[in-house]
Amino acid sequence: MINRWRRLFGVDLGIDLGTANTLVCVQGEGIVLNEPSIVAVQNGTNRVLNGGCAVGTLAKQMVGRTPSSIHAVRPLRDGVIIDFELCEAMLRYFIRKARKRRWGIRPRVIIAVPSGITPVERRAVLNSAERAGARQVFLIQEPKAAGIGAGLPIAEPMASMVCDIGGGTTEVAVLSLGDIVVSRSLRIAGDEMDQAIIEYLKRHYALRTGEPMAERLKIEIGSAYPLERELTAEVRGLDLISGLPRKATVTSEEIREALSEPVMAIIDAVKGTLEQCDPELAADLVDNGLVLAGGGALLRGIDRQMSEQCGVPVRLTETPLTTVAQGTAICLEHLDEWRSTLESGDEDV
Repeated sequence: MINRWRRLFGVDLGIDLGTANTLVCVQGEGIVLNEPSIVAVQNGTNRVLNGGCAVGTLAKQMVGRTPSSIHAVRPLRDGVIIDFELCEAMLRYFIRKARKRRWGIRPRVIIAVPSGITPVERRAVLNSAERAGARQVFLIQEPKAAGIGAGLPIAEPMASMVCDIGGGTTEVAVLSLGDIVVSRSLRIAGDEMDQAIIEYLKRHYALRTGEPMAERLKIEIGSAYPLERELTAEVRGLDLISGLPRKATVTSEEIREALSEPVMAIIDAVKGTLEQCDPELAADLVDNGLVLAGGGALLRGIDRQMSEQCGVPVRLTETPLTTVAQGTAICLEHLDEWRSTLESGDEDV
């Protein structure tokens, strides 16, 4: 009876709180919100513009284009909160936007977090979500959520392996019997790839570019493995010598060279995780292989490069960008089954 009233008057939420994007799913509806994890504030203050609505997509449009009086801020870096007040404001905005009705019981929320965060960082997420309007907060480790969202048999007595390449962190884990057996959390991911492209263009082209341009190059011509047909793209920025706007043409070979260091760091993390596995689990992975999730998994050829380097089959999930969020949604639907494996804040009321 209690659960029936909760479903009628309350809507529980699953949140993939990412460094680059935050996804929110509603119990029974799936993903209802996917927006950048960015907040626009008045410079020198934590006052969110537009009456607290300059969050997400609206705030991202301001990145690199704001006057000195406005500052676009990412409240998270490397998968953890660096500005508690702004993270709370961002979560409050997303929770209100995801809930279609303003009345009813406050939602229970499941939030996916990196496996390598500290107890202090975990408490920061719990507190921010509770102050943002959640009745109760559960935390699930991102690789576990990714495994659930990818449809892997992680509850079975066999090894399943996930590599989730997000914006701020890369999560690698081997799962069995419903929990993580071995894991690594690497604070090298999509943002580091963008920064590597920025530094490459500075060194080789004397061209200063911003993160949006670097991300565009990564998406349009970036790769981790030689392409059958190499690509080119035009890049625009400021000449470091003259200080004037300039454009140049770069090739996919050059961007691949720029990305080689972060890509190899991710592959080394996968190798290190495999080396920690028990022989029985490692034997399962020879056939089961590894599943890639997250936005970084969309980099051309990263599955092939990883497979060659690590010696196991590698495949992408059907929806890499939303796999973790889908995992939180499944946990919401079967919360009684997964509840004992989740970390929670205060007891339910």
